[in-house]
Amino acid sequence: MPTIPTDRRVLLAFGAHPDDIEFGAGGIIACEIRAGTKVHFVVCSEGESATSGTPAQRRQEAMRSASILGATIEFIALGGDSHFERSIESTLTVARAIRRIAPQWVLCPTAKPDQHPDHAVLGSLVRDGARLARYGGLAELRDIPAHAIEQLWYYAVGPEGEPAEATAVWYDLSDSEVVDLWKEAMNAHETQLRTRRYLELQLTRARLLGLRAGVEYAQALFPADPMLVKSLTQLGRGARQF
Repeated sequence: MPTIPTDRRVLLAFGAHPDDIEFGAGGIIACEIRAGTKVHFVVCSEGESATSGTPAQRRQEAMRSASILGATIEFIALGGDSHFERSIESTLTVARAIRRIAPQWVLCPTAKPDQHPDHAVLGSLVRDGARLARYGGLAELRDIPAHAIEQLWYYAVGPEGEPAEATAVWYDLSDSEVVDLWKEAMNAHETQLRTRRYLELQLTRARLLGLRAGVEYAQALFPADPMLVKSLTQLGRGARQF
């Protein structure tokens, strides 16, 4: 498996709501950006159905958070907060974004049921959109070259989004500067932290994984497809420490 030059590494992260990416995968993103990967956020609503915060506030918080991490950001519409549906129109919108950004890797929420419905629907839309982005014959997308990603990775915004049947990859977040940056990015979502202890929840989840793996903090990713390698040296050690 050839090494991708730093200046060509691109990670595209989808979030259903303005804070999903940071809460679900912010530590991983902070690590990747520090390593030279270019990261772009696509946020698919402005949180307009949320109990706390106006769409304008949520948009500003997301932009500030992305800036803290060093990511670029854009917003697209998939029907509005709490109104996501699986449709060919939405799938093509996602596929268009993937073609336009042309990333090696894509992150999105898991498609597991019994979490916020938008998270599950977006997971399935990105999965299908990544497939359609490869097909050069799609009339609706012919204005942008077809693009095949290397891997789709799912993240769980909350514990209820973690798929029990999937084998996770645990990402080591031991660098204290990375964790501090992640905290700062999550704290940018002030309207959401007023009523729920989201930051404490995410740090506790990461600390628990870290303890299990013998590191300070870790976050889980779930590969959409089996990983293909040419050497065992491309794989990390097993996470089990107990």
